[in-house]
Amino acid sequence: MIRVRRIGVAATALVAMMAGSPGVGHAEPAAAGAARSAPSADSGGQLPVGWQITGEGAARQLVWRSDDPVPVSDSGVEFYAGDRLLGRPVGSRDGRTFVLALPDARREELSDLRARAGGRRLDVAGAAEAGPSRRPGVTTQPPTRLPANAVDPGKPGTYRTVTGEYTLPSVRLPGLAAPVEMRAVVVAPTTAPGHRPLALFLHGRHSTCYTGHGEDVTGDWPCPAGSKPIPSHRGYLHDQKLLASQGYVTVSLSANGINGQDYAAEDGGAQARSSLVRQHLARWADWAAHPASAPRIVRSSAPADLSRVLLVGHSRGGEGVNRAAMDSLYPPPADQDGYRGPVRWHIRGTVLIGPTIFGQNPTPDVPSATILPGCDGDVSDLQGEMYVDGTRGVSRGAALHSAVYVVGANHNFFNTEWTPGQAQAPAEDDFWAGDQPDRVCSPGTATRLTARQQQAAGATYIAAAARLFVASDDRVRPLLDGSNRRAPSADPARVLTHAVGGRRTAAFLPDDQVAVDGGRLCAEVDTDTTTACLHPDAGGVSPHFAQWETSKEPGRRAVALHWTAAGSGSTVRVRPARAVSVAGSKALALRVIVPPNARDTRLDVTLADAAGHRATLGRVRLDGLPGTDRTASLWGQEVRVPLTAATRGGLDLHRVTALELIPRTRSGRAWLMDAWGWRAGTPTVRAAALPRVDIGRLTVKEGNSGVRTYHVPVNVSGHGSGTVRLFVADPASDGATAREVTVRPGSHSIDVPVEVRGNTRFGYDVSHDVFVKAVRGAVVGAHRGGVTVRNDDPLPAVTVTPVADRVAEGRRLTWRVSLSAVADTEILAEFGVLPVTGGAELSTTDVDPQWLLDSSGASPRPSRPLSSVGGLTFSASVPAGRTNAEVTIPTVTDGLTEPEETVRIQTTVYDDSGQPRTGPVFTGKVHDPS
Repeated sequence: MIRVRRIGVAATALVAMMAGSPGVGHAEPAAAGAARSAPSADSGGQLPVGWQITGEGAARQLVWRSDDPVPVSDSGVEFYAGDRLLGRPVGSRDGRTFVLALPDARREELSDLRARAGGRRLDVAGAAEAGPSRRPGVTTQPPTRLPANAVDPGKPGTYRTVTGEYTLPSVRLPGLAAPVEMRAVVVAPTTAPGHRPLALFLHGRHSTCYTGHGEDVTGDWPCPAGSKPIPSHRGYLHDQKLLASQGYVTVSLSANGINGQDYAAEDGGAQARSSLVRQHLARWADWAAHPASAPRIVRSSAPADLSRVLLVGHSRGGEGVNRAAMDSLYPPPADQDGYRGPVRWHIRGTVLIGPTIFGQNPTPDVPSATILPGCDGDVSDLQGEMYVDGTRGVSRGAALHSAVYVVGANHNFFNTEWTPGQAQAPAEDDFWAGDQPDRVCSPGTATRLTARQQQAAGATYIAAAARLFVASDDRVRPLLDGSNRRAPSADPARVLTHAVGGRRTAAFLPDDQVAVDGGRLCAEVDTDTTTACLHPDAGGVSPHFAQWETSKEPGRRAVALHWTAAGSGSTVRVRPARAVSVAGSKALALRVIVPPNARDTRLDVTLADAAGHRATLGRVRLDGLPGTDRTASLWGQEVRVPLTAATRGGLDLHRVTALELIPRTRSGRAWLMDAWGWRAGTPTVRAAALPRVDIGRLTVKEGNSGVRTYHVPVNVSGHGSGTVRLFVADPASDGATAREVTVRPGSHSIDVPVEVRGNTRFGYDVSHDVFVKAVRGAVVGAHRGGVTVRNDDPLPAVTVTPVADRVAEGRRLTWRVSLSAVADTEILAEFGVLPVTGGAELSTTDVDPQWLLDSSGASPRPSRPLSSVGGLTFSASVPAGRTNAEVTIPTVTDGLTEPEETVRIQTTVYDDSGQPRTGPVFTGKVHDPS
């Protein structure tokens, strides 16, 4: 049986109680500005303004409420205690309240609380995160310009183009209350012969509506009266026009209807976005069969060839098109999908721009190119790297998966409708440096790109992927596969790439079976600094080590190197469990991370075989990427050494037993991600027949008595058998237990029973959470789910009675909050201050200054009536299992002769549906000491 995780009245009651919202779901809203000014650390044992701890034991939760809605964006809100990640909270519909289960946390462990999104501090007005520090003696200059590739895909083609839009009846998608628009802009060639390949674009999670007055934007859907939809789908016209001139029919979809509702989706809307993509592809397939039924713009274009489709997704649109590619090969469960028709298209590849990948389950047998913006201020951990790393060993490995690191690019400017000066609606630069400029990413630095430079680079590399994946032109492969070539059309952008798949042969992939001498086999995700790959002094963030659902994750390893002297005495030797073969390869390709801004890191690369022969292949040299504490610049660069020396030296390339890295610089750090046998070319990709796993969520009532056993719903479909890693949340350790499971369609190998014990006490809903990742020979769609147990008992009646409502200065005004019955969770009663209608009012200098700071974030001076202090609230919390608690206003002695002063307070409690209910008004009086 699994242990329970309780969520804020399981994502319906507590957040609704706090926010006045009818309910919430798993949300990933992100951020721009800070919401309020507040202390950043505990004060006298109290939490900062806007933060609360609710519940006890397994029901304990950390709640943060913003004064203003957190702006709609793509990344996830995260809670930190100092630099320690606590987790991703659940967000509410109004975008103000966020709740994180922390059942085992002690209050003293929650000092220096921070709410962040995209590397930006949300809970303190105007606060930047880490300053623009850099290591002494290093510079933050762009990498050296690479040699030009023989073919430049960024040059416009010769075909004339036409542009127009179509609007179709809206569609309903599972889990979304309101219909989603079917709207798109088409740019297509008019003079290209025959049927033309189709490139489909999907934008990310952005504000949905604007008024045209000032900076007003919202995340509503449908857009309220007086506002209109933000045309995010028109933001890729520059990319579309380039592709159309080269002979591609292009279509860019509007997804505001999903953006305005995906707070309720456990996967952040990935499945809904996939459904929308496939709804449009189905229409294009219909129009290909029946041209007369097509919209005018489609009839005016060259006909589309649905056997050659490229999907391009930005941010959450990237996760959406990845899921669409998976769903086209391995159909999702019908009850989760908004498209149930036949698949009449073939997706040849995907381009993912600054993408999210919350599930970290990429589609292994569809080639991909992932653009990683070096100055991304939204998806700032560059988790899109998992579209490359997460494919290793999962399937056949023939599909090329490329990462394209663009120095100086931000998140938003790839879309002109998210770019100030180009957009119709309000827009911003998502990289936010605060009061101190950033040496790499602030506008005007040597490394930061302008919007138009960034857009030119994006268009060029989208076209490169189209030419390689769809047109099978291997001449552009060196632009994507780590061969260190550049496309002049992207100048002056500095672009670096690496890849897995293609004609690579797996050689040294660090896992639990690898032995390391002289270095350290480290965990990519682990809170233990003795085993984690990155120590606090590593000086940056690595996209390769992006955290998933758990604080520790088995199966993700790298090799850490740290040396203080050059030469063989610092050799790091990596030995796989059994000999590997790189026979037939032309070179050994390694992906190696060095610290940001490091200069001239040199390593000799040596191989050894089973007979004890050794051969030094050559020396690699790396400079670190430009980076500061605000960038994710610890990224693996691809370096290659030819295997000719091994061949000449008689090394048996069929039985290689060790890889040695010998530092040739006096000191340094590096991390080896993997090493492969490499040869040129792009193989034909055929998707394997794989089983697919989807985790569902079952919602049940608690009941009044007895014990019932339920099972987490797991759907296994498809063909064959494979291995997945199953994680079961364990709140006692703030982590999860993991095990590998073999799955095959029709089997019941994933069985997670949940015991539910009924009672008649009010409590929070309880969530028993399960997560899953593909390991070998399988794919995963819905990666998280579980069993949610709904509380079905009413909230106890809450009454407030005076205990000491007339006191002398220096004493405490006190009231008692009582419940009609005990509850399984703490019950909160909030108090606000009302103006006094007659006589003198208690002022800010009459109360304890620490109490005032904790309750409002305000200071006592200048002295003013308490009712005039904005945001002043205080509360009484009745612990679980008890029926009463007290609330106090501590006063101070000021030594002045004054008339009796009065404070009026009013209670607010929340009923069992989460709706606020104001209670009676109480009066407290304070007089001078006798």
